[in-house]
Amino acid sequence: MTSDRWIVTVLGLLLVTFIIWFFWLKREKGTRAATTSGGYQEAMILVKGGYTPDVIVVEHGKPVRLNFRREEVAVCSETVLFPDFGKSQLLPTGKTVAIEFLPDKPGEYEFSCQMGMLRGKLIVE
Repeated sequence: MTSDRWIVTVLGLLLVTFIIWFFWLKREKGTRAATTSGGYQEAMILVKGGYTPDVIVVEHGKPVRLNFRREEVAVCSETVLFPDFGKSQLLPTGKTVAIEFLPDKPGEYEFSCQMGMLRGKLIVE
């Protein structure tokens, strides 16, 4: 095997390894919600082509307030759904909208837009 074939083979293996790590093995740590003086665990989420941050970490048994601010006009992002908590909320462009609930059990709960294209995760510890 010539040296150029070795280089191409090694680079190909490195690329495959990176793709496997990025899509299947990378673990998201998430953003921990801040505790307010009112006792809420609160986080601000920007809606613009996705949710930023898209992973929020909270404690169970304490009320949560997630503030969504939508900075786009795409139809897909106009509603956020929390099916495990029975919550949904319209998100008008340019306004901050709060969603409040009490997570009583630890676990991982997904939230998304009504089409399922934008996704996020709430990790309850």
